[in-house]
Amino acid sequence: MFNPSGKLIIIVRKLGLLIFVVLLQISCDTTKKEDKTLAKNQNTVEETEQREEKPQIEYGFLLDDYEVIRDTIQSGDTFGKILDTYGISQGTILEIANNFQDKFDVRKIREGRPYVILRNKDEAQTAKAFIYENDKVEFTIIDFEDKVNVENKKKPITIKEHEAAGVITSSLAKTMQEQNLSPLMTDRLSNIYAWTVNFFKLQEGDKFKVVYTQKYINDTIPVGLGEIKAAIFEHAGKPLYSFNFASEKNSEVYDFFDEEANNLRRAFLKAPVKYSRISSRYNLNRRIAYYGNKVRPHLGTDFAAPIGTPILATADGVVSESAMRGGNGNYVKIRHNSTYETQYLHMKQRNVKVGDYVRQGDVIGWVGMTGNTSGPHVCYRFWKNGKQVDPFQQDLPASEPLDAEFHEEYFAFIQPLKERLDNIQYN
Repeated sequence: MFNPSGKLIIIVRKLGLLIFVVLLQISCDTTKKEDKTLAKNQNTVEETEQREEKPQIEYGFLLDDYEVIRDTIQSGDTFGKILDTYGISQGTILEIANNFQDKFDVRKIREGRPYVILRNKDEAQTAKAFIYENDKVEFTIIDFEDKVNVENKKKPITIKEHEAAGVITSSLAKTMQEQNLSPLMTDRLSNIYAWTVNFFKLQEGDKFKVVYTQKYINDTIPVGLGEIKAAIFEHAGKPLYSFNFASEKNSEVYDFFDEEANNLRRAFLKAPVKYSRISSRYNLNRRIAYYGNKVRPHLGTDFAAPIGTPILATADGVVSESAMRGGNGNYVKIRHNSTYETQYLHMKQRNVKVGDYVRQGDVIGWVGMTGNTSGPHVCYRFWKNGKQVDPFQQDLPASEPLDAEFHEEYFAFIQPLKERLDNIQYN
């Protein structure tokens, strides 16, 4: 039998089903959003918990297990005074001072150096360890628990490679400072090019590029210059490459060589002192007003430097004279071979005796004012075949180039470094 209202019932039912479906969809969407929010919140909580749970380890200790007290050595502090403050007995202090001098000399703690005290988290708050930072890298741990133990350790170091370049305006050291480079960079480059560049005659416009490594603690705190891997120094318009090569075939083959495998070292250094200046040159026609403007030849080259500046042997050789005599004052003379000799005058103090074998760069004495001199300097004299000559006018012999058997290895090694140097832009 036909129900006149049947259509309406069906429509109402369909409408009710549609509303139910819509409500169900909304409910599902809301549930999904709530689930996503909940999951996100759970992830955030887990990440936070992970960050919070990450142990803090320093000096080899889990610091969360201790009360950590950080301080620095103050004026008037002594090792005993510091440890006494934290309840360490006088017997233990004396034991450390007397029995561990080879590892830690308690008399040599320096004002301003950081130290750390680790105390146990107990009622007595007994000290577990004293940690003294000798420098940014090295530290000493004195462990008091059970039996006193002293250890010297180093913080983990990472090495990063860097590039630098600069144009000299007045001096190499000032340019390094302007480029925010380590002062040691000046010393390293001076040593590398000591045989080929006269650093007393640097010209405005001379340039350098360098690839080097830097040491870091925690990847961020710089703690020292590493090695110079490659460099180019442009002096008087002439580029001079240098590559720090160590053969993998032979551990005894290592040095700085140029792009043609020539050794950068020469038989003689350009000067017997670092960072000095020439105050008087070799001059056969020198006239001195004090002596009536008569010709009194100056047969040496004077390098002015502060008293106490180290004087270096300019080449390998044997000390033939070491004495205090007349106008020479304290002096040292070295025979290098049958052709060459050098002499160093007016020393404050000599560091070698007759018969000593010295290597190039060894400290043979210190700058002074002994003998006839009006100011602190070293008079450097140079003999060739028994005759005093101007060292800067001599075509001095070079060291042997890299042996041909290492050429293939060497040129493969320097190719990427040379390309890298060539692509560094001057600032």
